[in-house]
Amino acid sequence: MASGDRKADESLKQRVYRTLRARVMSGAVAPGLPITINGVAEDLGVSAMPVREALHRLVADGALEYLDNRRVRVPEMTLSKFEEIISARTALETLAAVRALPHIDAARLERLQVIDAEIDEAYRGNDLLRSTELNFLFHRTLYEPGATGVLLSLMESVWLRLGPFMRLATAKLEDSYRIDRHAEAMAAIRNKDPVALSQAIEADIQDGVGHLGRHFLQGNGAH
Repeated sequence: MASGDRKADESLKQRVYRTLRARVMSGAVAPGLPITINGVAEDLGVSAMPVREALHRLVADGALEYLDNRRVRVPEMTLSKFEEIISARTALETLAAVRALPHIDAARLERLQVIDAEIDEAYRGNDLLRSTELNFLFHRTLYEPGATGVLLSLMESVWLRLGPFMRLATAKLEDSYRIDRHAEAMAAIRNKDPVALSQAIEADIQDGVGHLGRHFLQGNGAH
């Protein structure tokens, strides 16, 4: 294979992987439903090979699990697994937020405000896919200035496991619970207050998706 062909092949493999990874993280793929290689290949307009490799990588990432040799799925969530994921998110993201704080400038804070407004708009339009995507974008935008590739990679690994369930649980979002912890986080950034920022991020995770996820799983009899 010529050098140009190899590069094009690798580029296609990366594009397919990143596309599927983004779909899983945002909740576009529901937990428990089978995903077939041929179905994804047809949807993306590519051959089966890059899809097969991308699915293998996502299984290795912990985002998917095998059903048989041609099908995978997003794993079902359990209460014990959920609590572990939430604990991991809290530990990693409070650390990332405090590390990022000294490096967040006015332009990044303005970007966070825009994303938060877009999240509110997505909620009002009941666009759960978009709201999930934007929520992760808000957090990534906040943490990027102080995060190494290692810390971001660890957080994205946790988000991959949570994203599909997060969208499912958010479908049961209670109007009475819509407290804007992102606004609290941005106020802490303006005040250069690491303690308040850490508390806002922890509350956003624990009282946000944590609250909704526990309510959903307990209501559905998860173990």
